[in-house]
Amino acid sequence: MNDNKMTHFPCLHCHPHTYIRMVQNLIERCLLLQMDRDQCVKALAEHAKIRPLVTITVWKELLKENKDFFQSYYRSLSPRTYTNGYVQRAPRFTRRSSQWR
Repeated sequence: MNDNKMTHFPCLHCHPHTYIRMVQNLIERCLLLQMDRDQCVKALAEHAKIRPLVTITVWKELLKENKDFFQSYYRSLSPRTYTNGYVQRAPRFTRRSSQWR
């Protein structure tokens, strides 16, 4: 058995609907990994050899169809969310640590 087999993806020109569904599926996987659009475009270009223009186009269509989801998703990725959580928790952790010394 050859472990170096390449997985064959559908052709954009021969099977456009299947290709677009595949790109959509890959974008959804990127969303599960909490990637933003640019990270997703880069990952699909590097790992699946998907042209950035195709990924961006499919991303925009998903955004149009799922506005509420993407608004919530972008809020969850906001740097303020991480920063505020860290800033609020850090002083409490420091105070507790200093009590035990």
